[in-house]
Amino acid sequence: MAAQEDTAIIAGQLADLTRTVEQMADQLKAFGERADSQQRRADSQQEDTEIQQERIDLAARELAEVSDRLHAAANALRASI
Repeated sequence: MAAQEDTAIIAGQLADLTRTVEQMADQLKAFGERADSQQRRADSQQEDTEIQQERIDLAARELAEVSDRLHAAANALRASI
């Protein structure tokens, strides 16, 4: 009888351990999914930042070109006076 009781106790402990491991696996999966989601958001924000920087750089070049033309026009106007 004691062997059967021991077997029942061990079986119960194994069942508890199995449930605990399954819960831990579920938590680990959820952590992984959240990490993937956060990484995707970070990548998207990085891409947005790079696009904004490219636009800023383009605008700065265009402003420099306009400034050069304005200086040239001002010099031509001074020369004609």
